[in-house]
Amino acid sequence: MLIKRVVLDRIAAGEIDLVFRRWRKPTVKAGGQLRTAVGMLDILAVDRLPASRITVRDAQRAGYETKAALTRDLASRPEGDVYRIQVALGGEDPRIALRNRADLSDDDRAELDARLARLDTASKTGPWTRTYLELLADNPHVRAEDLADSLGLDKPTFKNNVRKLKALGLTISHSPGYEVSPRGWADQSLSR
Repeated sequence: MLIKRVVLDRIAAGEIDLVFRRWRKPTVKAGGQLRTAVGMLDILAVDRLPASRITVRDAQRAGYETKAALTRDLASRPEGDVYRIQVALGGEDPRIALRNRADLSDDDRAELDARLARLDTASKTGPWTRTYLELLADNPHVRAEDLADSLGLDKPTFKNNVRKLKALGLTISHSPGYEVSPRGWADQSLSR
């Protein structure tokens, strides 16, 4: 479930605690979490309901001034059922603490190396993790499109792979570009 940054900021500020979507089937479930630009988002409840049952208070809790404005937005996607999703800020993205941990034990390094090896082995194009980390180390804050071009890749493929490294706490995203995290430097034999 994609949520605009302005809405995420208002959720973080405690101004919004409902999100409405029109879906063929829900993409989130109660008890789940989403990783967002403002931290983890807890999904407290997901309820299907007819648009006619949306209240003025619901619309306000979702950040709309009027119920009509919310129903107009929902009508822009005519297929699917309306879902009311109750959300709350669930804390900091755990990748932030992970990426800043540079004090790796031998076991930590072995586990990371094994996970990187699995990513390389699963790749249809061959090993890539080391190449990416070296590229990011040598080119901090360079646009993803330029980095992808330098490898002869399309931008979505490149960014998807960088997300895999980020999930391991090895990279930091910026606007623009990326950099190797303290954890990434500690795990790799990269030269600064």
